[in-house]
Amino acid sequence: MKVAYVFPGQGSQKVGMGSDLYHSSHAARALFDDADEIYGSKLSSYCFYGPEASLKETLVAQPALFVSSVAGLAALKEAGAQAPHAVAGHSVGEYAALVAAGAMSFETGLHLVTRRAQEMQRAASTHPGTMSAVIGLDAEVVTDVCKEAQSITGEVIQVANYNSPAQMVISGTRNGMDEAVRLAKERGARKIIPLAVSGAFHSKLMSGAAEAMSVLLTSTKFEDPSIPIVANTTGEFETRAGEVQINLASQIESAVQWIKTILCLESDGVTHYVEIGGGSVLGGLIKRIAADPIVVTVEGMAGVRSWSEVNLI
Repeated sequence: MKVAYVFPGQGSQKVGMGSDLYHSSHAARALFDDADEIYGSKLSSYCFYGPEASLKETLVAQPALFVSSVAGLAALKEAGAQAPHAVAGHSVGEYAALVAAGAMSFETGLHLVTRRAQEMQRAASTHPGTMSAVIGLDAEVVTDVCKEAQSITGEVIQVANYNSPAQMVISGTRNGMDEAVRLAKERGARKIIPLAVSGAFHSKLMSGAAEAMSVLLTSTKFEDPSIPIVANTTGEFETRAGEVQINLASQIESAVQWIKTILCLESDGVTHYVEIGGGSVLGGLIKRIAADPIVVTVEGMAGVRSWSEVNLI
């Protein structure tokens, strides 16, 4: 049996996340306390009590989700969970995955995620945009829709997340989005859902953020991952610290290759997936990609216990 830990991205955060872990796990509590000192304000309070409007803001959402995810990881270790065979994270979740893989420390990860959120918010203010989930069209059709919409409008619109065979997220300017939505409906999209985000993440409108993060990442010390990790940008295993630096920078303006990520893990023999952090969104996507995966959600101590009770640790 091979197990992969997976960590969710922005959009999975919610009021109350990590609270149970804080009150039930010494390791998780210490981590939240450290995060409050590093972040410079009561980050744990946002996680536990909100308000929801603040927790939805990029500047808070990304570090809050990162801390909650790594707290779940700490609680699992404290409970005696064995190290996973491999790890992966969706968008900002990749930072928690890198901590799990031993490629960087929690402190380094929180500093990077906080700066990432700042740079992405700055880019969103400079180049406004939006995102939408497209349901019911395959990747090739959605990619063609974006290319056609970009050709018609002359504005940025591209696939941001290849989430599952029938769910893609597209990202770009509002005019580009309007045209892409029109074309997607013409081609038979079952549903199109506007996302409550502050910018066109994982698109070329984030190039300023990618450049700023590239400079920071180049001066950041990483270790070679001690646990195999699948990179967002390639959907393939990365094994060197230098690859981590390059992929984290390009990730901001490139598509999240989640379908390729899960297929990569599956081809390596992974059968069990433990989603750690903000709920069960990734588990739902994994079930649409892999063949008969076993998915466990670790959102609080109940998840930690359920992982133990089925004798998988």
